[in-house]
Amino acid sequence: MLAGLAGLAAAFTLLVEKVALLTDPAYVPSCSINPVLSCGSVMNTTQASAFGFPNPILGVAAFTALLTLGSLLVARGSLPRWFWWGIQAGTTLGLVFVHWLIFASLYRIGALCPYCMVVWVATITAFVTTTAHNLRTGRLPLAVRWRGAAAYSPSVVTIWLVVIASLAVVRFWDYWSTLA
Repeated sequence: MLAGLAGLAAAFTLLVEKVALLTDPAYVPSCSINPVLSCGSVMNTTQASAFGFPNPILGVAAFTALLTLGSLLVARGSLPRWFWWGIQAGTTLGLVFVHWLIFASLYRIGALCPYCMVVWVATITAFVTTTAHNLRTGRLPLAVRWRGAAAYSPSVVTIWLVVIASLAVVRFWDYWSTLA
């Protein structure tokens, strides 16, 4: 539920910023802070509309679904097995897409969008949490003795995010080192 809420807030903000940029090309998005942390630089690329429309539209739809799912689970609702497979497929596709965007931001665009980074965190967290749940419940085929590994999902998310942050530090080291 928290990943859905954070992702929805970031995706919605990105969508509002994108609409403002489309209506006024001189608009400077609120998240354009410096040459590296620059939403405007990211929003004006082809990667920002990978399917022919602004990516935040996908985020608003996907994170609304995750937030709804999280709310249902908090209310102790139950879902059929096929639904969990669908959530696993959706979070996996989202994860692949987000990693393509991470690569593009770091090595093609050369800028980071702070709101996009919130979406990255939310997507990775949703994927790991969904996968851990499906492993614990046996919905994903894994030997019973390995199902306990799902308990380490917070550590997996933390390590994953540290690796991505490290890539960003290394990629933009020339800029970061001038700030000291």
